[in-house]
Amino acid sequence: MNTRDFTATTCDNLLASLAHMLTRAEGTSQGEALLGARLADDMFPFEQQVRIACNQVRIALNRVAGGSYPLAEEPLESFADAHLLVAQVRRELAASTGWLDDQTQVEFDLPNGMGFAMTAGEYVRDWTLPQFQFHVAMAYAILRHRGLPLGKADYVGYMMQHLKAPA
Repeated sequence: MNTRDFTATTCDNLLASLAHMLTRAEGTSQGEALLGARLADDMFPFEQQVRIACNQVRIALNRVAGGSYPLAEEPLESFADAHLLVAQVRRELAASTGWLDDQTQVEFDLPNGMGFAMTAGEYVRDWTLPQFQFHVAMAYAILRHRGLPLGKADYVGYMMQHLKAPA
């Protein structure tokens, strides 16, 4: 499997899980107050975890797939906004073409002054996927922390496509 297919599939699977978690969360009595929920005071709230996860995909598409997608900068004010963002990023990911060759050099700088240089394949493997998965996992953890009855099957529901038939 090439980097584009691997990345697109991995990100789409977890974006679908994120959409599922949003649906579960919006159906609770806690309502949209969950958008501001945090695991700890110094951590980003749920809605920002969703935005950052989506932005990690867009940054990768901009950096290694020739995209020019704007980052979601404004706080998500509703579950409807969150659903729209996740759905839009999934469409962008599905439509992405023109990915760099895995060996093409990519450089980027962080706001704290740190900079990195690596191949496009390393960038996706070592930066994009871990950052993306971290923020999806934090969104899941916040919802669990707030008492939502989510389990691992909610996080990796895409695995049902690989379920073996009982003997």
